[in-house]
Amino acid sequence: MFQTQIHHSHTAQTFFLLNKPCIPSTGTASFSIRPRTEFRKKYRNVRVGYVPSIIKAVATDSQTSVAVKATVTVKLTVSGFLSSLVGLSHGLDDIADLLGKSLLLEVVSSELDPKTGLEKKPIGANAHRTTEKDGEVTYESDFVIPDDFGEIGAVLVENEHHKEMYLRNIVLNGLPNGPLEFNCDSWVASKFDDPQKRVFFTNKSYLPTQTPSGLKEIREKELATLRGNGQGERKSYERIYDYDVYNDLGEPDTSPDDARPVLGGSKQYPYPRRCRTGRPMCKKDPKSETRSLNVYVPRDEEFSEVKELTFSKNTLYSALHAVLPAIETLITDTTLGFPLFTDIDLLYNQGINVPDLKKHKFLEDALPRIVRAITNSADNALQFEIPSLIVRDKFSWFRDEEFSRQTLAGLNPYSIKSVTEWPLKSTLDPKIYGPPESAITKELIEKEIKGFMTFEEALKQKKLFIIDYHDIFLPYVIKVRQLKGTTLYGSRAIFFLSPDNTLKPLAVELVRPPMDGKPQWKQVFSPGWEATASWLWKLAKTHFLAHDAGYHQLVSHWLRTHCCTEPYIIASNRQLSAIHPIYRLLQPHFRYTMEINALAREALINANGIIESAFSPGKYSIEMSSVAYGLQWRFDRESLPADLISRGLAVEDPNSPHGLKLTIPDYPYANDGLLLWDSIKEWVTDYVNYYYKDASMVESDAELQAWWTEIRTKGHGDKKDEPWWPALKTPKDLIEIVSTIVWVTSGHHAAVNFGQYAYAGYFPSRPTIARINMPNEDPTEDGWRRFLTKPENELLACLPSQLQATKVMTILDVLSSHSPDEEYLGEYTEPAWNADPIIKAAFERFAGRLKELEGIIDARNEDKTLKNRHGAGVVPYELLKPFSEAGVTGKGVPYSISI
Repeated sequence: MFQTQIHHSHTAQTFFLLNKPCIPSTGTASFSIRPRTEFRKKYRNVRVGYVPSIIKAVATDSQTSVAVKATVTVKLTVSGFLSSLVGLSHGLDDIADLLGKSLLLEVVSSELDPKTGLEKKPIGANAHRTTEKDGEVTYESDFVIPDDFGEIGAVLVENEHHKEMYLRNIVLNGLPNGPLEFNCDSWVASKFDDPQKRVFFTNKSYLPTQTPSGLKEIREKELATLRGNGQGERKSYERIYDYDVYNDLGEPDTSPDDARPVLGGSKQYPYPRRCRTGRPMCKKDPKSETRSLNVYVPRDEEFSEVKELTFSKNTLYSALHAVLPAIETLITDTTLGFPLFTDIDLLYNQGINVPDLKKHKFLEDALPRIVRAITNSADNALQFEIPSLIVRDKFSWFRDEEFSRQTLAGLNPYSIKSVTEWPLKSTLDPKIYGPPESAITKELIEKEIKGFMTFEEALKQKKLFIIDYHDIFLPYVIKVRQLKGTTLYGSRAIFFLSPDNTLKPLAVELVRPPMDGKPQWKQVFSPGWEATASWLWKLAKTHFLAHDAGYHQLVSHWLRTHCCTEPYIIASNRQLSAIHPIYRLLQPHFRYTMEINALAREALINANGIIESAFSPGKYSIEMSSVAYGLQWRFDRESLPADLISRGLAVEDPNSPHGLKLTIPDYPYANDGLLLWDSIKEWVTDYVNYYYKDASMVESDAELQAWWTEIRTKGHGDKKDEPWWPALKTPKDLIEIVSTIVWVTSGHHAAVNFGQYAYAGYFPSRPTIARINMPNEDPTEDGWRRFLTKPENELLACLPSQLQATKVMTILDVLSSHSPDEEYLGEYTEPAWNADPIIKAAFERFAGRLKELEGIIDARNEDKTLKNRHGAGVVPYELLKPFSEAGVTGKGVPYSISI
C-alpha cells in the first residue's frame, strides 16, 4: 500500500548477560524483560539485557521536526501471544521483544504530497516492550515527524509475533496540539498469518466526501479487505464479513432424519442471511454445509475475555457441554414426566444428585445458581433458584388473571392484537385444513362479557383482543403429531379489556386439521364454573401457553432480534468505514451478536438441539420461524411505535404523550418502552443532525447508500422487492432507520430475553411443549375415565418431561443472565463520541434521560391504579429498566444482543 520511511542508525545489535541492572546511556536504549521461569532459575543472579539499534524516523536537514513517542497498550490475554509460556513460537516472540521488533507502527498523514499528488509515505518505527501492569503490557516507539507531514490520520500496525495480540489503544505524545489517541480494542493477527498491516483511524469521524485526501485510499482498501472475495473457508484470525444462507443447521450426512431445509434464498423458505464460513458442503446434500465445533465469526466479533472466561460464553458452554449431557445420562427415559407437583418443587427446594457433574470441577464457579456441591458427598446437585414469579405468589401460574396479565407485562408482549374484523377466519386453504371459520362466536363472547357491554359495543370500542397462532401452527400439526412424545394444535385466545384496564380471558380455541381419515376437530374452551369445564380450560391454557412459548422463543426473540440483526452487522462492516459516524453510532449495538448467533447455530437451533427437543413445534421449529419471517416480518414495523400501531394497540395522536394513544392504557411494556424509544430517537436525532445538515448529504453519502442497499438486497434479500422498505433520502429517513435498529438490539431484545427465567423458570407457568392431546379430542372410554378420576395427572402428563424441563430451565437461567462486563444503554460511552464535545453533550443528555426512566419505572410499579404491574403477589415490570447488576435480575437494557 505504502512505502515506509524507516531509518536504522546501527547495523549491529549486541546481546549480553548482565549481573547489574541495566543503565541506559545516551543514544542507546536498554531494558529488561521477564524471562520464563526456568530461565530465571538457571541464571538467578543475572538479568538479560539488550542494546538495540536505535530505530527512528528521520527528516532532511532542511526541515524542522517534532519528536513523538507512541505508546501502545496491549491486553494480556489467555488466547493471545502473551499466554503461551512454552513452545517454539513463544521463544521466537521473546527474541522479537529483545530485538525491539514486537510491533511495527507506521503513522499515516491525512494529506497528499503536494509535489506528487499521491499519499505521503508513512513514517515507521518498531515498538519495544517497556512495562507490564494490571494485566496490560506497554510498548513504546519514537518517531521524528517533519513539520510538513501534516495531520496524522491513521496508524498502521504489523504484529511481528507469531501469535495474535489484543490492542487496547495507541497514544501519540509530543504533537503540537496535544496527545492523539487511536482507540483500537481489536485483535491484530500475526504477520505470519496475515501479512497485511492493520489500520486504526483517529477518533474523529468523517463522511466519505469529507475524508482527508491522504486517507481516502486507505479507507476504501480497508473496506475491500473486510468484504473479502467470497472464496474459501474462513480462518479464525480473519475479519471478513460476507453473506450465506442458513444451511448449517442439519446433518444430512449423519442421518436423513437429521437433514434440515436450507433457510433463505427461496420462496418456500425465506430468511435473513448469516455470516459466511465457507465450510465444505455435505456429501449427501450438496446444498447443506458441514458443521464444526468452532463456528467462524470475524475475529473482533468474538466475546471479550471477561465475557468469555467469567460469564456468558463459559456458562453457556458449561450448560451445553457439561450439564445437559450429565442430565441426559441421569434421566435415561426421555419421556418420563413428573408424577406429582411436589416432585417439581424438589428441583428448587432440594435439587437432584447428578454424579457426572462432579468430574467437571469448574461448574460450581461457572454456574453457581444451578450447580451446588453436596455436603459429605462426592456428587453435585442440580438445584434451581425459585423464580421471582413463584417467590411472590406460588399459585400465580394457575390464575386466569396472571395468564392475561403476562400478555401485557410478561415475556412475550409482542403477540397480542386488537380484534378489528369479525367473524374470525383463517386464510389457509380449506381444502387442506378444513372450514376456515373460527368456532369462537358472537354469542360466546356476549355470554362472557355479559354485564359489561354488548358484543357490538366491545368490537366498536376496541375492547376485544386476540393472540392468534392458528395459521402459523396449523400447517405443522400433522407433521408434529408424527413425532414421539408431543402434539400440536392451531390456537387462538380472546381477551376482553375490563373497566380497570386488566384483561379478562374469554376463550381459547384449539384446532386440528383433517387427518388420518378424521374430519377437522375444533373446540372452544372458556373459564368454567363446574369441575370438568374448569379442568378442560386449564388444559387448553397449557396447550396455548406452549404455543406462545414456542412463538416467543422462535419469532419474538430469535428471529426478530438475533437473526434479523446479523445482516445489519455484516452490511455495516462491509460498507461503512470505521471512521464513518453511523458506523461509530451503531457499533456498540452490534457487539458480540454474531458470536452468540454462532453459538445458537451450534447447539440451540440446530437439528436435535435444545429448541427442537423441548419447544413446540419440535424439529420444525426453525422452519416455522422462516414461515413467520415470510408472512409477518417488515422492517417498517420493527420500531416500537410502528409495531404498536400495526397491532392495533395504539393510534397516532399528536395530543398524547409520544404522539400515540394506547388502546390499553395500562400496557407496561408499551408504556415503559415508549419512554425508552423516545430517548433513543432523541439521541439518534441529535447525532444524525450534527453530521447531516440536509438531504443532499444523505443522498450523496456513497457508503451510507451502499449500506442501506445491501441490507435490503443481500442481508434481507428474500424481501428485496417489498414496497414497504423505507427510502433513505433525508436525515429524517436515516433517523428512523437507525433508531429502529438501535431499538431492536436494545429495548426489544431486553424485553423478550432477560425475563425468561423469572417468568418461565417455573415451567408449569410457561410450558415449552405440550405432550398429549386434549382429553376430549376423540376420547376413548378409558381415557376419559382417567381424566375424570384424576385430572391433575392429565396436566402433569401434558407438561414437559423431566429431561425437557431440566434442560430448558438450565438454558433459561443462563440466557437470562447479565455478564459482569455488560454494557448498558447510556451507561458506557464510546471514545469517538467523547472526542467531539457536541456529540458528548448529546450523549450526556441521553444518559440523563435513562436515569430518569429508572425512577419513572419504579414509581409506576408502586402505583396502585396500575393493576398490570402492581398488586398482591404481582411481579413488578422492570424488564426495560436501563441498568442492572450482574446475574439474573429481570431488568437491564444492554446496548447489544450479547446473550
